[in-house]
Amino acid sequence: MYVAAKGRHPGDEEFLAGYDPGLYERPSVAVDVVVLTVGQGQLRCLLVRRAEPPQQGWWALPGGFAGFGEGLDQAAARVLEIKSGLRGAYLEQLYTFGDPGRDPRTRVITVAYIALVDAGRLADVPGEHHHDDVVVASLDVAWPGERGGPVTARADGDVLPLAFDHADILGAAVKRLRGKLGYAPVGYELLPRSFTLRQLQDIHEAILGRALNKDSFRRRMLAGGHLRATGQREADVAYRPAELYRFVKNTSPRGRKENNDG
Repeated sequence: MYVAAKGRHPGDEEFLAGYDPGLYERPSVAVDVVVLTVGQGQLRCLLVRRAEPPQQGWWALPGGFAGFGEGLDQAAARVLEIKSGLRGAYLEQLYTFGDPGRDPRTRVITVAYIALVDAGRLADVPGEHHHDDVVVASLDVAWPGERGGPVTARADGDVLPLAFDHADILGAAVKRLRGKLGYAPVGYELLPRSFTLRQLQDIHEAILGRALNKDSFRRRMLAGGHLRATGQREADVAYRPAELYRFVKNTSPRGRKENNDG
């Protein structure tokens, strides 16, 4: 089996000394981060208002150009922190969007990422923008299941004009998230450290855009091996307090491999 050697090929030095990178056009490379959360029973996304042309005043995903010597994951984490103040969020590469006309300035290829955060972390976004230039918008998904397509963002009931192809990027993020719910425990990233089964079901319903049967959902979640009862219950509620759970990592329901959650 052939294994490529790391480092520079010994015959490349002479070639590279005379190589002209200007022989080929070089597109710009950007990253855009879809910051998703669930609030008031709705799937929501962090958007920032564009402060300069093109499409000044329209709303966009937190994004920016990747540095020439910067890895894409590093660029996404940097943009996320600068634009929203978020650090240590769940971050996953989504898709590469490269339509030649997606940006009117030049050929810009963007690598989109998904960040999943508990709504409490977005209550006061301390990014580089003023408060009026940042919004946690609700998402209207007009298609069922994993059909896919653009997604509409609203704030105070009004449709927000989205810059570039960000409506399509949002749609791809929702499609990915819906698809992963069936085989990966991504919903837990949208919850606080301790949560109730009702809160977990609310997350799934907001992502899927439909109601779920309470009993079958709870049986499936408890059988999945990702939940550990904390022995505590909700506090300061007017109704009978529900039991609190925590997410644990495992290899199977019968053979748990728990995370170190103290």
